[in-house]
Amino acid sequence: MVNKVEICGVNTAKLPVLSKKEKEELFRRIKEGDMNARERFIHGNLRLVLSVIQRFGNRGENADDLFQVGCIGLIKAIDNFDLTQNVQFSTYAVPMIIGEIRRYLRDNNSIRVSRSLKDIAYRALKVKEKMTASNLKEPTVSEIAKELDIPKEDVVFALDAIADPVSLFEPVYHDGGEAIFVMDQVKDTKNSDETWLENIALNEAMRHLEDREKYILNLRFFQGKTQMEVADEIGISQAQVSRLEKGALKQLRKFV
Repeated sequence: MVNKVEICGVNTAKLPVLSKKEKEELFRRIKEGDMNARERFIHGNLRLVLSVIQRFGNRGENADDLFQVGCIGLIKAIDNFDLTQNVQFSTYAVPMIIGEIRRYLRDNNSIRVSRSLKDIAYRALKVKEKMTASNLKEPTVSEIAKELDIPKEDVVFALDAIADPVSLFEPVYHDGGEAIFVMDQVKDTKNSDETWLENIALNEAMRHLEDREKYILNLRFFQGKTQMEVADEIGISQAQVSRLEKGALKQLRKFV
């Protein structure tokens, strides 16, 4: 979708490119309230929006919607840009456009997140940006939580809640042959075929044991009790528990 020529009625193949001198002149006029200069400046920077939305092309979102949201980010960047900072406009605008699109994707996510969680997450992101800028390094979750005066667990939970979902069919590696997808790296260690077969074999083997042997193995290996504790519970000596346990395990090995 993001590769089509026309988006929101705009022919992307004919978008103008402004020179540095033209940008500076238009910006000077914008600050003086010239709306025509503002329109020209927006139109001359739509290629920035187009380049940004291509980063989100694998999410199945409508390109026209992303383009419109990106334009909002572009306009916000124009309104807040300061010429005296000696920074190129594109350097300032691209993060603004990306941020606007990410907010749109979070707010329109099919997974509903409570407003309170979103508020904590957005506050945490603002603190993270502020601390990164002042300390020239990303703060830890503990530092963010301390700045917000809330538990660290709340920050982690909130940030996880607004994280963009990843498709199982999203490629993570491509070597020229078949791609490796996220689903190829996901493994269920609890419900594998091997585990099911082992459980079936163990249940079948347990049927060959006497009731007291089953009870001892249950106390020892499923409830984590010591041989002495088992002995006290069933009223026999620890030596007898040890003998019965060894005999039961030996019997199990014959059938597993």
